[in-house]
Amino acid sequence: GHCLITVTIFQVPVKTHNFTKPGEQEAARCDTWAQLVDRGCMEGDIISPNNIINLSTNSALSNIALDKEEPIQLRPQEVNLKLRPGLPKTFKLDFQRVEGYPVDLYYLMDLSYSMEDDLRSIKTLGNELFNALQGITKKGQIGFGSFVDKTVLPFTNTNPEKLNKPCAETERYCQPAFGYRHVLSMTENKAEFEHEVNKQSISGNLDSPEGTLDAIMQAAVCGHRIGWRNSSTRLIVLTTDDGFHMAGDGKLAGILEPNDERCYMDNNLYSKSNEMDYPSVGQVANQLEKNNIQPIFAVTKNMEKVYRELSKIIPKSEVGVLSADSRNVVELIKNAYNRLSSKVTMTHDALPDNVRVTYTPLCPEGGPSRDKGVCNNVGVGQMVSFNITVTADECMDSAMSFLIGPLGMKDKLKVILSTRCKCECDEPVMVDPQYCNGKGQVNCGMCSCNGGFVGQKCECSIGEKDESSLRAACQKDNGTECEGRGDCVCGICQCYALQGGSTYYGTHCECENESCEKFQNKLCGGNGKCRCKNCECNPGYEGTACQCKKSNEQCRTPSGSVCSNRGTCQCNQCKCIEGYQRPYCLTCPACQTPCITKGKCIECLGFQTGPFSKNCSQACKSINEFKMVETLPPGKPCDVRDVENCRVFFTIKQLDGEDNYTAQILKTRECPELPNIYAIVGGSIASVAVIGILILLLIKVLFHMKDRKEYLKFMKDAQKTRWSENPIFKEATTTVSNPTFTGE
Repeated sequence: GHCLITVTIFQVPVKTHNFTKPGEQEAARCDTWAQLVDRGCMEGDIISPNNIINLSTNSALSNIALDKEEPIQLRPQEVNLKLRPGLPKTFKLDFQRVEGYPVDLYYLMDLSYSMEDDLRSIKTLGNELFNALQGITKKGQIGFGSFVDKTVLPFTNTNPEKLNKPCAETERYCQPAFGYRHVLSMTENKAEFEHEVNKQSISGNLDSPEGTLDAIMQAAVCGHRIGWRNSSTRLIVLTTDDGFHMAGDGKLAGILEPNDERCYMDNNLYSKSNEMDYPSVGQVANQLEKNNIQPIFAVTKNMEKVYRELSKIIPKSEVGVLSADSRNVVELIKNAYNRLSSKVTMTHDALPDNVRVTYTPLCPEGGPSRDKGVCNNVGVGQMVSFNITVTADECMDSAMSFLIGPLGMKDKLKVILSTRCKCECDEPVMVDPQYCNGKGQVNCGMCSCNGGFVGQKCECSIGEKDESSLRAACQKDNGTECEGRGDCVCGICQCYALQGGSTYYGTHCECENESCEKFQNKLCGGNGKCRCKNCECNPGYEGTACQCKKSNEQCRTPSGSVCSNRGTCQCNQCKCIEGYQRPYCLTCPACQTPCITKGKCIECLGFQTGPFSKNCSQACKSINEFKMVETLPPGKPCDVRDVENCRVFFTIKQLDGEDNYTAQILKTRECPELPNIYAIVGGSIASVAVIGILILLLIKVLFHMKDRKEYLKFMKDAQKTRWSENPIFKEATTTVSNPTFTGE
């Protein structure tokens, strides 16, 4: 069948089989209602599916709470919606709070040591609590639970003696530390409540924050232990004078397992207190909403700000300020309950993908239309209504459902949602049996072919080929069939017609003659014809839109060439090859200078040396003219070093064309002077001889200095060994002289 196409302005299909014209695509069947009527389509032949709503369950609201039957506070109870994508549907939802609706109140108390005077007060307020509950409803129940904190360091002193008695030494009645304890399940018996509460005694821990969220989580998920009734207003009254630990704090005690939001009760004690981390605020808020529990935070003045911030995150919660000894808790509960019950907040659970729901309150103190509906100051027995608008943005494969209801209440509306994405149309009574060539049936104005046949009118027999191979022949580069501009019939594209009367053409309908470039609002400037999206210009015109007369007057250089033979003249302007600049393609700032690139050719042309010397005429064809001159024209010449290290000077000029030059080469090269070989050799020998003599003299001086040094040392040592005269020494011989001897 033909599928419904939905756009911002809703389009509708036509079921008349002969509505499309020859060559017109089947997509023309889908358009706005007004356009289809203007084109001659009968209104009875236009298929425009509307939204369908069916109130599956729509029981009347209850006035008072009955003993056996559950009261009905929400109407309708089940709605079946079939929506057209993008088309919203609005229905009315009524809510009426019945008189005498049951209330379950769970009193959850902090029993850390700082709450000792508050515990004494609550033991005497049991009667007042029950009287207050009776004033709200005749079907009230009350329960009791207590909490302190996890019994591990650093939250609680784990010394066995302090763990058993965490209070001060002077405190006689002190129970061992614990996480959360369920004391009393829901009961209507006032005496039982007073008896169990009177048995309670104070406990204690180390740090200020308490295990509050642990206690709330267990009270919410352990419904079978707490005794919550199925049809009741569920309240948790939390009394504390301190803050609370939350997810992540357990890491301080080495507790890494995250809270799994399940019930763990063993002998009325939370058994996983020391094994599982505290829950997050989001987890607590989710479970309270899921179990329709409304918390009332009765806290001391110093904690009011903290719990008001917490209340913003938890839907349907209230905060009241306790007196120092909790004497005002009864009045606080009554006021908080009245605030909770007088505010009706209508919302939904998780929605299917691409589905939107908005609420418009129909009450005196209702808020604006948004994703939640709020009515304030609603009294018991007063009916308030909401307009619920549901929109499905896309088609859905199957029916989905979601729930709508007031926060804190069990009553829910079930919405079963599906979408209408197919054309549901009857076949015309009189249809030419040969319209589909006898090979198919008309469905929504189009042929639905029998097996083995394809085509707009089933005119193509597939034969041995499969349909996919025939369709592949109509695809260009694995793209869209016939470029989306025709129908694939037997592997051949049958192209659609254009609004102007012409048609698409080409093997894959890739061509048409109406979208060429325009100039002065004329196709191809009025100076050519459009052929397959490109302009074919008349003689004498050129340009992408035939906007220019053919002329090269502005492209001619003084030498008479067009664009210096380095570009083409288009629309009387030069289009230069890459690098060259207009207007005449004379200069190329980014190109390498010929002084560098043509140096080797200058060497071989002027002096027949260098790497190109053997095939100079072939390798240097780009220099088609050169002269050897005595002097170069004024200006800085080019120069290059040849193989003999001589400098060759030349000038070079580019002629018309990309690689065409003329050069002038200076006949005289600048070569370095040759060195005097004999002077170098003689000088080298003389230098070696002088250096040798100097070395010998140096050696001689060194030896002389060494000998002198040793001689001086020898003389010094000789002086040290000379004997001094001994005074007692006598010569061994005696000489006697005769005094009378004259020598004669």
